[in-house]
Amino acid sequence: MPELQRLRADHAPALLAFERANRAFFAATVPDRGDDYFTGFAARHEALLAEQAAGTCHFHLLVAEDSGEVLGRFNLVDVADGAADLGFRLAESATGRGLATSTVRRLFTLCSTTYALTTLRAAATVTNTASRAVLTRTGFAPTGEEVLLSGKRGLAYLRELSTVKP
Repeated sequence: MPELQRLRADHAPALLAFERANRAFFAATVPDRGDDYFTGFAARHEALLAEQAAGTCHFHLLVAEDSGEVLGRFNLVDVADGAADLGFRLAESATGRGLATSTVRRLFTLCSTTYALTTLRAAATVTNTASRAVLTRTGFAPTGEEVLLSGKRGLAYLRELSTVKP
């Protein structure tokens, strides 16, 4: 089973490879990160680690046991007052196996036991049916609020964690 790991400095090469290999796949349903993301990756990675050290974000990678390949990333951002925004993306080669659903559920335990979070917010573009299905399967409820995600129409979701059972 793939391992959920907290983002570290030594993850940078594998994470960059994951983002490059899946760029076109991601761009089909989520806003593209743009060329600057890749050219400035090292500085961006350091900035993420600094945010994580400050406690304002918690970044995680889903890593294959055998190869160390990054299969996905699961981020908790804008942490404040017991709440955070969840974002995730899974490699094209890892889709269709329930990994996103099981990893989001694993995150619930971390949120409650390690990060003292009680509420998660999420959003997905209307065209991203896979992410919206993961959110629904893991107990996120649509808020009815429409959001713009880099100019693309999206839907907002909310998940209270007080009832999460490990």
